Amino acid sequence: MHPIPTRSAPVSLTPLPRRSGKRTRQVRGIIFLKDVALLACTAFGGPQAHVAMMFRLLVEKRRYLSAAELLELQALCALLPGPTSTQTITVIGFRLGGPNLAYLTLLVWITPAVMLMTLAGLTLSHLDPVRVASLVQFVQPVAVGFVAFSAYRIAEKVIHTKTAVGLMVAAAMLAYFFQLPWMLPLLLLAGGAVTTARYRRHAIIQEKKPLRIEWANFALWLGILVGAAILGHYTQLLPVRLFENFYRNGSLVFGGGQVLAPLLYAEFVEFKHYLTGPEFLSGLGLVQAMPGPNFSFAAYIGALAMRPVGGAGMQILGALVGTAGIFLPGTFLIFFVIRFWDRLRQYRVVQASLEGINAVSAGLVCAATFLLYHPLPYRLLALPFHLGPIHSLPLNPLLVGTTFLLLLWEKVPSVVIIVVALLAGAVFNG
Repeated sequence: MHPIPTRSAPVSLTPLPRRSGKRTRQVRGIIFLKDVALLACTAFGGPQAHVAMMFRLLVEKRRYLSAAELLELQALCALLPGPTSTQTITVIGFRLGGPNLAYLTLLVWITPAVMLMTLAGLTLSHLDPVRVASLVQFVQPVAVGFVAFSAYRIAEKVIHTKTAVGLMVAAAMLAYFFQLPWMLPLLLLAGGAVTTARYRRHAIIQEKKPLRIEWANFALWLGILVGAAILGHYTQLLPVRLFENFYRNGSLVFGGGQVLAPLLYAEFVEFKHYLTGPEFLSGLGLVQAMPGPNFSFAAYIGALAMRPVGGAGMQILGALVGTAGIFLPGTFLIFFVIRFWDRLRQYRVVQASLEGINAVSAGLVCAATFLLYHPLPYRLLALPFHLGPIHSLPLNPLLVGTTFLLLLWEKVPSVVIIVVALLAGAVFNG
């Protein structure tokens, strides 16, 4: 995608020199990576909140892609195993600058959370999860406000028919009442199937590019999966076995960090005893309070699992092994799919299915607003004056509503809202 010219800058029909075009792409790539770094440090609240902040920064502000394109990519990633928000932002980088920018995007996106969770694994005895949770107590309802605003904006941009409205409402209700790992991909597939019947309304593309599937990334994913299992079995080296454990879990888990946590608990706590139950729960609580991907929990587990082998150096190695193992499978798979997706979507059946997929995606964001709100602890804000019998107001709805209105006003940057919430948590910590 090329920058959109403004009215004050007339469009030149003369082709840019090759070197100038390359420099423009490099500058655009650097700006994009800065945006990714900002998201990595401020995107609290899990995948739903991540998509909400991507929508605000990457779609509305920067216009790297449209709302429909973001939903399409997010839905495509949700149909694959692995961390959905990580795959989504990585594939946006791929669209903008190819594989090199995509891998840089992945590194920039995961680095802050991985570093924080590695530090947590190294200094477990000095961390108080309760105090950390108190620090982000106001960030959590603010994140819900981001998701609510995203649901409003997305629905505004992609819901245009009665069928889409029906699919959005049905998906929101089913996702809310049936919180099962397989529900999300099933709803996306069902929504696409419903609108596929309208394929005749879409124009026929006369000159379709031939559908060609490149199997290299799929072969790489499968080869590493099998090779790591064989190598771990015969060498019995702990770092190799850790990599295989995380790579296998990252290859088979659908539904994000909420589904990954019980799988990791069963394997690393109950079966292999690499860490204790309280240690696992402490890390799980900490990762919920961290910005960026929840899959960074693997760095924490990897650091603690390497304690019997050596000191801090080996624990850092364990964190790196866990990070690579959990994030690489989803990256390989989305790189495999995205290379032929643009050609696959040329077909009218696929184009028609996108209406239903986008409507279901909007419904899932609506459901996420309520699912993220319910676990918030009940808090009251004492009023300095009394309004009759009213002495206090519920704090969480007030924060969610204020965040929504500030975003609707479009005058306050997202990062400012997050920073203010963190500062308030620091002031009222404990």
